[in-house]
Amino acid sequence: MKARYLLLLICLSGFLVARAQSDHRISGDFRGMTFSQFVAAVEGQTNYRFYYKPAWTDSLSIQAQVQNKNISALLDEVFAGTDLNYAIDDNNTIYITRERKILTQLTPGFFEETKSVSRPAQSFDYSDYERREKQKKIAEAKLYNIGARTTNLQGNATVAGNIRNATSGEPVIGAVVFVENPTIGVTTDQFGYYALTLPKGRYEVKIKSVGMKGTQRLIMLYASGRLDIEMDEDVTPLKEVVVESDQDLRVSGVQMGMEKLDIKTMKQIPLALGETDIMKVVLTLPGVQSVGEGTVGLNIRGGAANQNLILFNDAVVYNPSHVFGFFSTFNPDVLKNVELYKSSIGAEYGGRLSAVLDVHSREGNTKKFSGSGGISPITGRFTVEGPIIKDKTSFVLGVRSTYSNWLMRRLNTRSLRNSKASFYDLTAQVTHKINDNNSVYLSAYTSEDEFKLNSDTLYKYTDQNASLKWKHVFNNKLYGVLTGSYSQYEFNISSERVPLNAFTMDFNIQQWSAKADLSYFPNSKHTVNAGINSTRYYLLPGDMKPYGTESQILPDKIDREHGRESAVYISDQYEINPKLSLYLGLRYSFYQYLGPRDVYVYGNGLPREKTNITDTVYYGSGKSIADYSGAEPRFSLRYSLSKNASLKLSYNRMRQYIQMLSNTTAIQPTDIWKLSDRHIRPQMGDQYSIGIYKNLKSGLIEMSLEGYYKTLQNTIDYKGGATLLLNHYIETDVLEAKGKAYGIEWMVKKSSGKLNGWVTYTYSRSFLKTESAFPSETVNKGKYYPSNFDKPHAVNFIGNYKFSRRFNFSLNLVYNTGRPITLPIAVYNVNGTPRVLYSDRNQYRIPDYFRSDISINIEGNHKVRKLAHSSWTFAVYNLTGRANAYSVFFVSQNNAIKGYKLSVFARPIPTITYNFKF
Repeated sequence: MKARYLLLLICLSGFLVARAQSDHRISGDFRGMTFSQFVAAVEGQTNYRFYYKPAWTDSLSIQAQVQNKNISALLDEVFAGTDLNYAIDDNNTIYITRERKILTQLTPGFFEETKSVSRPAQSFDYSDYERREKQKKIAEAKLYNIGARTTNLQGNATVAGNIRNATSGEPVIGAVVFVENPTIGVTTDQFGYYALTLPKGRYEVKIKSVGMKGTQRLIMLYASGRLDIEMDEDVTPLKEVVVESDQDLRVSGVQMGMEKLDIKTMKQIPLALGETDIMKVVLTLPGVQSVGEGTVGLNIRGGAANQNLILFNDAVVYNPSHVFGFFSTFNPDVLKNVELYKSSIGAEYGGRLSAVLDVHSREGNTKKFSGSGGISPITGRFTVEGPIIKDKTSFVLGVRSTYSNWLMRRLNTRSLRNSKASFYDLTAQVTHKINDNNSVYLSAYTSEDEFKLNSDTLYKYTDQNASLKWKHVFNNKLYGVLTGSYSQYEFNISSERVPLNAFTMDFNIQQWSAKADLSYFPNSKHTVNAGINSTRYYLLPGDMKPYGTESQILPDKIDREHGRESAVYISDQYEINPKLSLYLGLRYSFYQYLGPRDVYVYGNGLPREKTNITDTVYYGSGKSIADYSGAEPRFSLRYSLSKNASLKLSYNRMRQYIQMLSNTTAIQPTDIWKLSDRHIRPQMGDQYSIGIYKNLKSGLIEMSLEGYYKTLQNTIDYKGGATLLLNHYIETDVLEAKGKAYGIEWMVKKSSGKLNGWVTYTYSRSFLKTESAFPSETVNKGKYYPSNFDKPHAVNFIGNYKFSRRFNFSLNLVYNTGRPITLPIAVYNVNGTPRVLYSDRNQYRIPDYFRSDISINIEGNHKVRKLAHSSWTFAVYNLTGRANAYSVFFVSQNNAIKGYKLSVFARPIPTITYNFKF
């Protein structure tokens, strides 16, 4: 009994001692102390022990003077007005943390909950979340020594490496890597690579990227070295999350007229036929329009659709559409990033006048296998990715196809039952990391389309491209990429219903390219890029052959065309001071039109007509028929008006040596391409731009206003009634025109939060001028006339609202002015024969265009352990059922000319899509 009381007395004494320790009173004058001095003073008076990160408290100056206060009251006073927090455990250990307070005890009932047999399914993997958070804290608290230790800390050194997604191993593009003192920062490139040059010493390097959790690394920079960093996706177990975007590079960057598309945002926008389409999303951006409903061709800042350079993993895409423009080439499930350049186009790009759309696919998950897909009423898609060798070699493979033929055969309309429309495409990429300094990237794409509409004429076209890249890091400041690419586009038209007239006709273009690019980072103020490239073209402009033994069609074939285009370039982006940055670039391009080929010579002082041919000159294989070259300077400047506003200027010159010949205003599969030759000179364009950019509410809202003026030379126009297919004398129907375009573009964008989206307004004009000494080569009496894609006013609204983690709503509103058209205005008689008098070219317009779309996306539950995570998307395209005019055409009936309006979607188009991911 005495022993029991003795034990109780000992326990009570221990408790009282512990209580006395935790209630220890502190007195003293700590004013003017650094935090480390303050800690030493407190630990000298008491048995408390502090644990903290020195970098967080280096700038904290203590201004406390206390008398007989407990530790909690003292720390409350010290940390008032800061983002620092503290927690004290039972052992009198004080933990200092930033932004949020840690728990030193488990919550009541913690262990009882884990024993529950009927525990409900988790909607978030807390154990994985906590594991990653722990790993992140360890990585952020660790001091990384860069370079060999030395006492000499004079001069600068460069820390470089790759920023990757911790879950998938994919590179994080556009991440900002920076230090705050001194303020120096860079962004990662398409490979997730960064190079940060700093004075030698100790730093806290911060890394931020939209959609990723910000992180930091403590480094001691002794000499140049490497530091690879992983970032976690910004996913938390909270019911509602508002993620603020990082400072927008639209304000701080030198680049203007550039738009980056987020794949997640694109998938929220309601589109026709239930298929996410990046080309249709691009059409909602300022300065980008299309000539009609359902088309994929982009008219950017008054330019023709063929004046855009479209790249997929650095391989050229000639026809970015399926099923005559209703679907785009690109499978959204395999894409990594999409960038549109409308002005201030980098010197590394060339060959087109108006814009560059640069699309890259993902490299594949290097950690584990995963997949995704979707099923809509017309199409289905499936993508799988994963490691071949974990953390070293990965792949991604995506396939899409349509089963619309199956549906058409079951429709009541006879014309649709007799029609056919189908496509498939396959996209693949393999990435292999040889070592830290060498990586190889192989990608390939192939597709095939078939289409016929209530007839026996079958249109069939295929697209293929491939690219192989080798990236080599020479040192922290210099890396190079060697790329080889191949592109092919061909179409075939065939008809066999009438055996006597059965035929097949082919067109084909092939392009082989090779280029070498170097990126050099001499210091934090300079980014230098240089390179060389060469492209070889092979064209089959047309080949018609009889189809079957009974056909009486005469064979006809246009001679093949050959050409070579090469270029060298160099550019430097230089930060003159924190307010002023400058980009200077120079590209010099060379072009040769090559034999074998016959070249027609036309009489001097006579129009180019078949009857005026005076001679034919033959050039042998590889002989130069025509040579063109010229400089293409690029310039842009950014001046910071404030932390959240900037003014930018830019100028660029572009040359285009290959052009598309088309009888239609929109891109069609039967359009043919033509190389510049003796008679058709390369196109050339100059663009001047100015823009003001501003961020509001700490970058939550972005605003921009851009203006531009373009001049065009040697652009393509046609004589009335021009024949383009199987024309051996194509130069007799093609005219050279001058052009000008100007406009303003306004955009307000909210890129994060429960409510996000953008609204744009574009005012743009586009004119052509075709004048000659010969009436047959003059249009509109030599005066400027609107181009086919002159649409002065365009308004777009994209709005997304996330009601919860599982439910969101999207609204899309589109308005633009109708495109120009040439109308018959009178009928007159010549010797008793009625003739139609047409207006001046493009003097009238089709009706204005308006469309509204909505979509609702419902995600499945977020259980951790399930076979696949899924979602349903319900969308209505053209909600109001407006019969927008694709074109207006006229037919002579009973000696009268009657006009008709053609609409593609004249009623609401509802769709439902099931998406899954595992």
